[in-house]
Amino acid sequence: MRSPLWLVVLVGVLVTAFLPVPTVRADVPGRAVVIVSGGDAVSPFTTPDAACATGLAAGNTDTGLREDLLSGNEIVYTSPAMAGRGPVVEQGGFGAFGDCPITLPENMTVDSTASIDLAGEHLARFVTYLHDTLDVGEVDFVAHSMGGLYSRSAIRVLQGIASPVRIRSLTTIGTPWEGSFLSDYANGITPLSDCLGDAFCEKSMQVMKDEVTRLMSGSGREVNQGYLMGATGWNDAQAGVLDDIPVVLIGGARFTHAGAANPMVWPNDGIVTRTSALATDVGDRVLPHRRCLAFDDTHSIFIADAAGLPWTDALTWDPRVFDAVRGAIDTADTELSRPNRVGC
Repeated sequence: MRSPLWLVVLVGVLVTAFLPVPTVRADVPGRAVVIVSGGDAVSPFTTPDAACATGLAAGNTDTGLREDLLSGNEIVYTSPAMAGRGPVVEQGGFGAFGDCPITLPENMTVDSTASIDLAGEHLARFVTYLHDTLDVGEVDFVAHSMGGLYSRSAIRVLQGIASPVRIRSLTTIGTPWEGSFLSDYANGITPLSDCLGDAFCEKSMQVMKDEVTRLMSGSGREVNQGYLMGATGWNDAQAGVLDDIPVVLIGGARFTHAGAANPMVWPNDGIVTRTSALATDVGDRVLPHRRCLAFDDTHSIFIADAAGLPWTDALTWDPRVFDAVRGAIDTADTELSRPNRVGC
């Protein structure tokens, strides 16, 4: 049952009243980094001064990135995400967090199982909230996995409402620009045989199919070649959105297979192929200025843990990736004048 309007308004007033106000860097007033987590993620809202007191301070996707960027004197906010409707709740199990000081309402919280465009609408409201309450006027998006697609959707929304917030840069980490081979299998595009007998690949495909079948719609259903690619796909509808925004794409390729293999399956980070993460087949109408980097990493610490690997072998926890993210932010103002497709 929906909460009455007066209660929603009251919650918003109380959240604003008790939200810590960070000290903004004097050389970049109004600029902030916004970290966006991906599909099926649960991530709390954090500010430069406030985070969860127990467990992973900003959840299993954002904590490492947040700590590194804060150490570089960036103003960092993590956007709230919930795997389902509603505000963020404390989590147990892998990647647990709790005792979080601030919970934002549902309409500013990304439903990480919902459709890409609905997630983008909620993320756009969150960015608007940062502008209206904390005077954030410029945003560097750092987005993991589906968070890159959510960010692109949010940018289109913000442009559509003539938002005063300038999107200064977009850095995507393991983002399925061309889809995930797991969703390709779940949606009947890629056969299980393209795993070439790899047990980890086959199990991951089946788990994704079961989840897509359970949810019926949303991110898992959409993150595939059929929905994203082609002349009438979601990517094509985004043409023009990134015209003035430099993009750095970071991909992982921990898992490989010798010999001939489908490039939309191998090599991959456990969820997304290097081809997709680096937007190899996405044209310049959609992505006019890009720079690419690839590392021998897994998609996330969850995948690293499942594969018996250390967290530093994950894109979201690798110091080399942290350096690449910092570099993308530091050079954003001059990136559009540099050569295109470096490393791509």
